[in-house]
Amino acid sequence: MTSDPIRLGVIGLGRAFLLTLPAFQSDSRIKLVAACAPRIESRTAFEDAFGGKTYEDISSICADEAVEAIYVATPHQMHAAHVIAAAKSGKHVLVDKPLAISMEDGDAMIAACAQSGVHLIVGPSHSFDTPVQQARALIDSGELGSVRMIHAHNYTDFLYRPRRPEELRTDEGGGVIFSQAIHQIDIVRLLAGGMGRQVMAMTGNWDPDRPTEGAYSMLLNFENGVFASLTYSGYAHYDSDEAMNWVGELGHDKDPELYGVARKALETVMSPEAEAAQKQTRTFGSAQELAPAAHHEHFGPITIFCDHGDIRLTPDGIWIYGNKERRFITAPEMASPRTTVIDALYNALRTNTPPVQTGKWGLASLEVCHAILASAESGNPVQLTRQIDISGREQAS
Repeated sequence: MTSDPIRLGVIGLGRAFLLTLPAFQSDSRIKLVAACAPRIESRTAFEDAFGGKTYEDISSICADEAVEAIYVATPHQMHAAHVIAAAKSGKHVLVDKPLAISMEDGDAMIAACAQSGVHLIVGPSHSFDTPVQQARALIDSGELGSVRMIHAHNYTDFLYRPRRPEELRTDEGGGVIFSQAIHQIDIVRLLAGGMGRQVMAMTGNWDPDRPTEGAYSMLLNFENGVFASLTYSGYAHYDSDEAMNWVGELGHDKDPELYGVARKALETVMSPEAEAAQKQTRTFGSAQELAPAAHHEHFGPITIFCDHGDIRLTPDGIWIYGNKERRFITAPEMASPRTTVIDALYNALRTNTPPVQTGKWGLASLEVCHAILASAESGNPVQLTRQIDISGREQAS
């Protein structure tokens, strides 16, 4: 029945699951019925909290008839195998960003879901954030005319949080490009209309002890004439949450006196194995569950420049700067900052209305990630060929 909760299985009980868990727990449209994870501690914690069955191997959770859809929350390099296995078992899929690491894997995932007739949704991504959706709705209204330019920047301590070895290797999806740029790209593409055209980028790889991209700056232009600048640094110096009224990415108030905490904690780690073990303490069954967020999630300061005014995103809503006056539109109250992800999953499965963030949308954003790396290496602009707009129209070949 259309009103029945979605019977959700989870592959991967790490940090990604922990961050989305408050949305699952606060929403009666989701019932957590099964999980798959390598650590018995995580599986036991899931059974204690939610009941249902837990598995150590992927094939078993995919074969579980109680599971209607699967949330793939495993490391990036595992997404393809896990999504394809779920699709072949007839399960709808919500896969954490990025869709995959390689474009070839992304194509295979999309094909597997299409062949099985199941939905593939890529998220959570910050393009689901409510203030982003507010801005998109205002753009659609035509009140401010056409979008002309977008500026997005974000400066964090990403590279100095506890990492597994592969998270510091670009070819395995490590660094800021596949984990962080994908958020910014998703947001900017959604606000600009989606159909990217060309990328010109440079990247920063400045710490030999963290040998992967920790920063980038890029220009991205679009078929409709919009152009955007996107900049990110994860080198743990200036924190752009200062410009977001000291609200952190996940919507919690942030203490500025905690400046430098990531680098300080890393100084006590003596080996890659010890660092990986420290990251393990941030997973479900080991870490404390997140406290309720007082604000919506965000991905740093973003400003949209239109014909008749500009829009500035905040964790609590959007500022509109018109020709003669400015005003603030408060974001709707929320049960969880990621309720919009549940909306997307529920609407897809119960009314066959997929969100913008389908597998093909995720592939288009992934193409931009690869274009950043290619442009930075060559010093030349990179043309995009696999784009899709917010209406689902695909780029002409």
